[in-house]
Order: sequence, then structure tokens, then C-alpha cells
Amino acid sequence: MPPLPTDPTDLTDVTGLVLAAGGSSRLGRPKQLLPLGGATLLDATLSVVRRCGFGQVVVALGGAADEVAATVDLSGVDVVRNPGFGAGCSSSIVAALPSVAPSSRGVVLLLGDQPEVTVAAVRAVAAAGGDLAVCRYADGLGHPFWLGRGLFGELANLHGDKAVWKLVDAAGDSLATVPVDGEVPADVDTEADYAALLARWDR
Repeated sequence: MPPLPTDPTDLTDVTGLVLAAGGSSRLGRPKQLLPLGGATLLDATLSVVRRCGFGQVVVALGGAADEVAATVDLSGVDVVRNPGFGAGCSSSIVAALPSVAPSSRGVVLLLGDQPEVTVAAVRAVAAAGGDLAVCRYADGLGHPFWLGRGLFGELANLHGDKAVWKLVDAAGDSLATVPVDGEVPADVDTEADYAALLARWDR
């Protein structure tokens, strides 16, 4: 396993992988394009990701991909289109893996509809080492996840929507959990989720 950098803020040898391919079936409109903070929900998430200092950022698109690509600021990121996005989040991971830079020691997995993830959480989980680490919030485990390069072979064979969580469950005592302040960042699946996010965002 490559040595960890002595500076935990140095993520130049890490890829940030943002999953933003969902079809927004429960919401009924592309969640990536929901207005937030003068831009879109996905823009807000990418704003956090850009502040992390990743050596590479990969964004997986699927549902409404053309509209998302035309609306969201995707400058400086590598875009992967996943035509099989309906098969679940794991299909986007599988689609994105070939685009991960050979120099990356692993990826930090983020969800495009979680703009309240913090830079501190990203840096903490990336510094955990090993092949699999997750954030431990006050109310449970959550994203972002660390997926080391040693896990890529297994990731390439994932299937289904909760496949990464199955890896977490199967890891048992070998799972690295990183304490992070606050509660698990909310994602946006419904209009109620969006309304709650807007209320927090405007405070």
C-alpha cells in the first residue's frame, strides 16, 4: 500500500468521485438541477469538492445528463456518462473506475445530492488509510467513503443500488470508521428533503 502523505490536507494523489447519475424518480425532476444558493444542487456539492484539493475529480452523470452538462459548471472535472444508471449507484462506480488517474491511491466517494458534506470530513476519511473507510457521525455511518486502490477489483464487479454498503457491512471489525462532527449529511430524494435543505441553506 502506498504510504499516506504526512500532510492530511494533501489530496493531490486522491480522486474525488461524485455520483450524480440518478434519475430522480422519487422527486419527479432532475435533482442535480434544483436551484440552490444561486446555482444548482450539484454546483453546490461540486463547490465543496473543489475546495478539497483533489488531484482529480470525476463526476458520473446519467439521468438528464445532457441538461446537467449544459447547466452545471463542470469545468476542471472529468465527466463520465453512465447509460446504465438505472441499475443503481454501483453502475456509476463501475463506469467511472477506468477514468480514475493511475496515480491516485484511491477515491473519496461522494453523492451529488449531499452539498452539506464538509471538507473536513473528506480529508479525515481520505487520511484513514487501508482499502475502506467511512465517516462516523453522531447518528450513524455515512458518506463520504474512502475506497483504496486495493479495492478497485472488487468495486469493478459491484451490482445494485446499495452494493457499497454491503461491502461496509461485510468488512466487520476491519472497517475503518472516522469520527466526524454533526449528523449524517442529508440527501435529497423528495420535495420535502429539498424544502428542508433550502430552509437550512438560507439560515
